[in-house]
Amino acid sequence: MISILTGTYSVLDLDSMTGSGPVELDMGCGKGRFTLELASRYPDRFVLGSDIMLGRLRKVARKAERRSLSNLRLLRCGSLELVAFLLPPRSIDRIHLLCPDPWPKERHRMKRLVTTDFISRLPRVLKPGGVLHMSTDHLPYLEDWKRIVPLIPGMHEDPQSIADVVSIQTDFEIQWRAAGKDVPHLGFRLENPPKPNS
Repeated sequence: MISILTGTYSVLDLDSMTGSGPVELDMGCGKGRFTLELASRYPDRFVLGSDIMLGRLRKVARKAERRSLSNLRLLRCGSLELVAFLLPPRSIDRIHLLCPDPWPKERHRMKRLVTTDFISRLPRVLKPGGVLHMSTDHLPYLEDWKRIVPLIPGMHEDPQSIADVVSIQTDFEIQWRAAGKDVPHLGFRLENPPKPNS
């Protein structure tokens, strides 16, 4: 169930594993609460969960096996590499990027995943009309997203694009909401995307 993509430069053959339904990617899936619930709730969708931590992915794989989830595949790889070259062009219907580490200290900001470099690569893998679903408890990071994402040609805010999944919470979201923190969700849709570079 786990494909280890670290150190490889081949493109993942999604056609051989996904079938004809929508393909959703939970990027940085961690312990897999969102990934597993998404696959359970929507068996007609094919769900990819990616993370760099192999131990976490093994635990998610065991849980998926206990639930008999045949519409789930786990990928061990970095997020930037995944969108830059490991996924085929225009292969993903929706990307979920939920509660990524905000690296709030100024000296650590260069470690953030969501940068203009990362965001500008997403149209390569999103299908036309594809959706980017994001959430965070760190409001300054959220404000950066609101400023950066609409700069991508064809990308505009679309809250309705995530209405079917905002009730599914990650472990972090449950923890932060229990502590009284707000965890806003944003949905962006890619309309009329430029032709992707392979």
